[in-house]
Amino acid sequence: MSTGKTAAETETSSPSGELVPSEAVRAEYEELVEEVRKHRFAYYQEDAPIISDAEFDELYRRLETLEALHPELVANDSPTQEVGGEVSAAFAAVEHLTRMYSLEDVFSLEEVEAWIAKAEAAAAKIGNGGNPPSWLTELKIDGLAVNLLYRDGALVRAATRGDGFTGEDITHNVLTIKEIPQQLTGSNFPAEMEIRGEVFIPSKDFAAFNEALIEAGKAPLANPRNAAAGSLRQKDPAETAKRPLKMYVHGIGAREGLETASQSDTYRQLAEWGLPTSPYFEVLPELKDVLDFIKRYGDKRHSLSHEIDGIVIKVDDLATQRALGYTSRVPRWAVAYKYPPEEVNTKLLDIAVNVGRTGRVTPYGVMEPVKVAGSTVSMATLHNQDVVKAKGVKIGDIVVLRKAGDVIPEIVGPVLALRDQQDPPVRDFVMPTECPSCGTPLAPGKEGDVDIRCPNARSCPAQLRERVFHLAGRGAFDIEALGWEAAIALTQPTEPEVPPLTTEANLFRLTPEDLAGVRIRREKRSKGVATGEFELVPYFYTKGTAKNPSKPTASTEKLFNELEKAKTQPLWRVLVALSIRHVGPRASRALATAFGTMDAIRQASEEELAGVDGVGPVIAVALKEWFAEDWHREIVDSWAADGVRMEDERDESTPRTLEGLTVVVTGSLEGFSRDEAKEAILVRGGKAAGSVSKNTSYVVAGENAGTKLDKAEQLGLPVLDEDGFRALLANGPDGLAGAGEGAGDADVEDGEDHQQASE
Repeated sequence: MSTGKTAAETETSSPSGELVPSEAVRAEYEELVEEVRKHRFAYYQEDAPIISDAEFDELYRRLETLEALHPELVANDSPTQEVGGEVSAAFAAVEHLTRMYSLEDVFSLEEVEAWIAKAEAAAAKIGNGGNPPSWLTELKIDGLAVNLLYRDGALVRAATRGDGFTGEDITHNVLTIKEIPQQLTGSNFPAEMEIRGEVFIPSKDFAAFNEALIEAGKAPLANPRNAAAGSLRQKDPAETAKRPLKMYVHGIGAREGLETASQSDTYRQLAEWGLPTSPYFEVLPELKDVLDFIKRYGDKRHSLSHEIDGIVIKVDDLATQRALGYTSRVPRWAVAYKYPPEEVNTKLLDIAVNVGRTGRVTPYGVMEPVKVAGSTVSMATLHNQDVVKAKGVKIGDIVVLRKAGDVIPEIVGPVLALRDQQDPPVRDFVMPTECPSCGTPLAPGKEGDVDIRCPNARSCPAQLRERVFHLAGRGAFDIEALGWEAAIALTQPTEPEVPPLTTEANLFRLTPEDLAGVRIRREKRSKGVATGEFELVPYFYTKGTAKNPSKPTASTEKLFNELEKAKTQPLWRVLVALSIRHVGPRASRALATAFGTMDAIRQASEEELAGVDGVGPVIAVALKEWFAEDWHREIVDSWAADGVRMEDERDESTPRTLEGLTVVVTGSLEGFSRDEAKEAILVRGGKAAGSVSKNTSYVVAGENAGTKLDKAEQLGLPVLDEDGFRALLANGPDGLAGAGEGAGDADVEDGEDHQQASE
């Protein structure tokens, strides 16, 4: 990640004395944004984080620091402006009645003290009877946030948090969790009520479930959080029902007729209705009591019924909560203290390298297996050779391994006092000069890129394997039967055979005959335990005999069915599947909406691409460079010839009334969701921007319009209410005469959606 310089070393000053970001700062910022987005997608959509919580927190805080120093870099779609992740296409998208916010994280007791002092001062300003707030202090469950919608006491829908506004409909899976009542007990229920909580797997149940998997010869699940998230995202509810899921509710969103004075009173009411509430919460009067609670549960975190990764502190009084309100991303009345990551010592047996789908060669540590944060660890990423050098680790060292309760651990550094005692003696890691997969000489990346890359993008088996695995992912073609092992089997040669795929261009030309002889190298297991011995076994076909010839497995037949379905995926998913650097789901959606066809995207100029909202110059350059390669174009042409959809259907009857106009929508509109308003602008030829500038043509201000309305008024921009927006959509600027121009009595708040919500 490092550019080798800090922001302070690379920024310059303008004549007015303001800090101006240098090219190095801009490059670091763009890379940080890409990294944070990638890791958020892995965490929220794939339920498979590829770095530790501690590493992500470090990346995120560095991003916040750069944005604080250089606010002109901040885009509306920066990860710091968003909550959670995008919604998986595997489930129907549903809108929450009120937004599900994230929580501000703090990492030290000093930060807890500072946050409480700030909240007390803010509460004193708004006036709450002269009494300082009491603090509802509870455990931060390491699970998956879920929103339950009850109508007249009956559970009608369950959804994941998603991006805070829109989540995934997981109702059928949630109905398998016994602790969640489908009908509330008692009476006097609100007509409509959103209940927020955390779904998790208890620690003992998780251990027993993993033991059963191992006994059955299956791979154990990584940790309770990912296991819970993956269980709720099973496409078959019967599979979810096999998982030992539980839930504790911890907050409330929309409510109609529920009047309670405090968060703790709300918990008691929810418990009376039969909802599962946590036994681990206390209402505390002072800071010292909160700090004692943090220490007490930190000391016994592994004796609790479930995994935790911190403590949540909330203002208990609901009137004070409402008065304190929200920023654009987090409530001002709650904070999450995160415990320091756990650390253990283990031996670093070797440092090997992995080749990613863009050719990046990443070192990783191979260690003596050790249990940390509830799971056994034997590998940890080391990012790049500069990180290996900076950490000062040598092969054979006893190292400090840190794990923050997630999947991927971190090697902190060597235990130097033990270095001279190692037998055999420790030795330095030497970065290979040739690709371990294809033998091509490795090369440095572009200027400012510390990574070493394999330039043989077209033919390197490792890069091809990673690209094939990527294109099958949920964010691309969503080919469930093409998982990690299947990607290996399709792309990696098992001597002397040539693999079925030597380029992803031929993916949709595979036949059952191509797969008949494919074998995969797999470690032998005895009663679920690895033996250290390996063998080549058939992957796509069963092992046959003279009397019983081999036949395709069920997953092989499923693979061909899903390949056919993949051909019908929308254009944006095809773009994601191409593994174009920087082009993820967000940019792909924007490109597909703006251009409509793959041919139009290919033929667009760099300026036209960069002008699309959500794309910009970095992605535009990446697109032009990608399509400049002959073999890249061959992939697109082959897929198109094989029937993959390369064009989205458009309703030509919709008039292009907003051609050349840039429209910003802020606040809540009665007749449009955020996505509907954006879509309405785009299909009429307009640009739906996320931030207000002098280039903005119109600002549409709904309820709780926020600071964007303030900026529009400062710049003297035309401001429309919802009626004016409808007139603009229907007839363009000519339709605005007397049709509701002006923001009316929009209620301005600091934060776009000032609503009652839990984290």
